[in-house]
Amino acid sequence: MTDSVRIAPRSGIAFELPKGAALTVIDPEGSQVADLLAYSLADVREVISNGRTFDYEETLYLTAGNRLWSNRSNPMLTIIEDSVGRHDFLLTPCSTATFVHFYPDKPVHRGCFGNLAEALRPWGVTEDDIPTAFNVFMNVPVDGTNGRIEVLPPVSKPGDHITLRAEMDCVIGLTACSAYASNGGSFKPIEFQIG
Repeated sequence: MTDSVRIAPRSGIAFELPKGAALTVIDPEGSQVADLLAYSLADVREVISNGRTFDYEETLYLTAGNRLWSNRSNPMLTIIEDSVGRHDFLLTPCSTATFVHFYPDKPVHRGCFGNLAEALRPWGVTEDDIPTAFNVFMNVPVDGTNGRIEVLPPVSKPGDHITLRAEMDCVIGLTACSAYASNGGSFKPIEFQIG
């Protein structure tokens, strides 16, 4: 297991994760979301897909034992440990447009979308290649009657984590989310380890 790497609040990073390696994402201070993207290292046009994942896993609420699938119907990551059990795979990474739309009275930030685009550029990933992220620790309940969604503060506590095993050689994009509602109005770091 590597030492923990800290992602500063409202920033992002990208790195390669070899097949069989385990990625542990940690919420060191609690109530902080991390947007996670995965691309095939062999061909970054193969990318994590919420639609394929929901279809094959038959649930909106992904946790230990579930796999995250690619747009080509290949498993990319398997969740092998999860101390929270509440994550989101419905909402797109926050962006400049998100801030203009939802937070017109607050400073505009490039958000996770801009942070991911910059971090993933060395692998040839463009803005148009960024899909819906697996939003680690994000709390988005869905009303079972009318389908309405709501963004609530994460239920993660300090030290909570999720561990995912790579099922192929991947490029991972990972952020400490920048949106106010997603993080209960505050911005904190995220940590990760590879083992």
